[in-house]
Amino acid sequence: MAAPIIEDSIEIDASPEAVWSVISDLKRMGEWSPQCKKMIVFGGDVKQGARTLNVNRRGPLVWPTSAKVVAFEPNREIAFRITENHTVWSYRIEPTATGSRVTEQRAAAGGKTTAVSSFLVDKVFGGNDSFEDELRAGIRETLDKVKRAAESA
Repeated sequence: MAAPIIEDSIEIDASPEAVWSVISDLKRMGEWSPQCKKMIVFGGDVKQGARTLNVNRRGPLVWPTSAKVVAFEPNREIAFRITENHTVWSYRIEPTATGSRVTEQRAAAGGKTTAVSSFLVDKVFGGNDSFEDELRAGIRETLDKVKRAAESA
């Protein structure tokens, strides 16, 4: 069973608008994420309903996924649902006294993913616990990179 929610937050010394310019540019996801190496956005603009093809990598393993943008509120939130496992990845921005707080979250409704995804995580990726530990570490790494990019913009 998958964790229903995996998330972490970071304080960024940049405005919500500056942070939004970084996280809403899904074509740059490969710069931030240690697992998602590339997102190709179909139809040009990132917006509600936009679809993506994603190239993921873990060690020697490379696999594609696809997603649909399910939340798009400029300067506040972007979220996309992964077709293959039904998880939703989101980035929420909250203004703070010194800039912004960004929360990245992976949500698995009811702690469930698809049967195929569960099988692959168990048999190919070394089990759910180690896979989700890696996702937690990846979220932290992604947030650190987003922070550096937004603060240097």
